[in-house]
Amino acid sequence: MTVDTARVQVAVLDDYQNVALTMTDWSAVSGRADITVFNDHVSDPDELVARLAPFDVIFVMRERTPLPRSIIERLPNLKMIASTGPFNASIDMAAVDDHGIHVGTTGGTVASTVELTWALILAGARNLVTEARSVRDGGWQTGVGRELSGRVLGVLGLGRIGARVARIGEAFGMDVIAWSENLTPEAAAEAGATYVGKDELFSRSDVLTIHMKLSERSTGLVGAAELAQMKPTALLVNTSRGPIVDEAALVHALGSTTITAALDVFDTEPLPDGHPLRTLDNVIATPHIGYVADRPYRIFFRDAVAAIGEWLDRNQ
Repeated sequence: MTVDTARVQVAVLDDYQNVALTMTDWSAVSGRADITVFNDHVSDPDELVARLAPFDVIFVMRERTPLPRSIIERLPNLKMIASTGPFNASIDMAAVDDHGIHVGTTGGTVASTVELTWALILAGARNLVTEARSVRDGGWQTGVGRELSGRVLGVLGLGRIGARVARIGEAFGMDVIAWSENLTPEAAAEAGATYVGKDELFSRSDVLTIHMKLSERSTGLVGAAELAQMKPTALLVNTSRGPIVDEAALVHALGSTTITAALDVFDTEPLPDGHPLRTLDNVIATPHIGYVADRPYRIFFRDAVAAIGEWLDRNQ
């Protein structure tokens, strides 16, 4: 496919921090294309199509703006998508193939998500948000935190991220247990964890942290039955993907039991105004920042610019 001789139009979507043009050198693209950066998020399909209609290339940051077939088919000028990370489940790849659209992906790191997971675990265990707010408001100590050593860390999904989270739990002196459908006792042991059944994972864990890819099989995996099995003092942590947990069941459990949650991901992002997960006292909520750190951002933008530049080389 050869693009028109007019300058290529590139859209950079959802640059919430307004850092896209400063994280790497764009000269391989900017000399041959006009780059438009959008700092806000558009979720309405018609508004999104109207915004993207003029562009030949769309740069998407992870799954912030999904590109299903219903959107792709309404963008006749679209010729390339640059997506951060090695895979983006929110892009309809069959539709992309049907329309001859090239997709370029990038490298990345998992360390930032591992680190945020532990930041959330520690914040939940030691009531850091409440205690910090108390000091800011002129108060002092408000509660008693929980020591993690000797308690049970349950890891749902023991892949690249989950295994690293498990090893840190072991270093904290926690009893680490793990389960997923394909996990074996031998693989769990390699990460310093003990393999248990699903029911035991939920019933024994003092902290239960989720590290699974979102798929048809994992969607809704943590539902009302699983939440009911958790200890009343348990902390549920999710830095993976929101729909792995049945959000309605979670909101009900948080409102009717004493479990707590530390969440970085949600069914709808950005989280709608007035959503219960913004206001419940037993929730720590962060705005999907597991990968929002200096090193992964530099890798994302560097590789995406290279992918767009290579596409321009082949098609101009």
